[in-house]
Amino acid sequence: MRLKGEAQKWLIQSLNDPIVKILAKNSNLTKTQLETLLIDILAEKISGKSLKYDQKAKLRLLAVSRGAFNRTLRQARRNLIQSIYTILLLGYLGVFEDTSLDPYLEIANKLQTYMKAHRNVTEKREINEYLRIINTLREELEASLEKLSKPRTMSENM
Repeated sequence: MRLKGEAQKWLIQSLNDPIVKILAKNSNLTKTQLETLLIDILAEKISGKSLKYDQKAKLRLLAVSRGAFNRTLRQARRNLIQSIYTILLLGYLGVFEDTSLDPYLEIANKLQTYMKAHRNVTEKREINEYLRIINTLREELEASLEKLSKPRTMSENM
């Protein structure tokens, strides 16, 4: 029961993160698929032990049967693999060398910087200043992600 509470608390926090919301809204994954994939990948790290699929299904915010969990997980994995192959295809064809994608690559670097800063927040002594910087970076990321999520943005950069 403790695991379910911890997992669901973490899921709620993660899925309500403003940056996660923007990224998820513009991804190939539905909210349910993302939740299921996160449970499948991270539940065992949280629990420290191997979990069966019926146990993972109970960790969902709205519990489902093992069969429904597995179907959603298959869909999420398929969408994830297709997304990765899309990136590989575009890289192979040289699309990433086109300067029109530079804003997307820049935001990827900013996201990485934000995540590193967010992870290190507890290690900093001047926490208020550090939190202010992280908040500014988060707001900048949100605005950039919203702008880049518009299909017209890609054609404007080309």
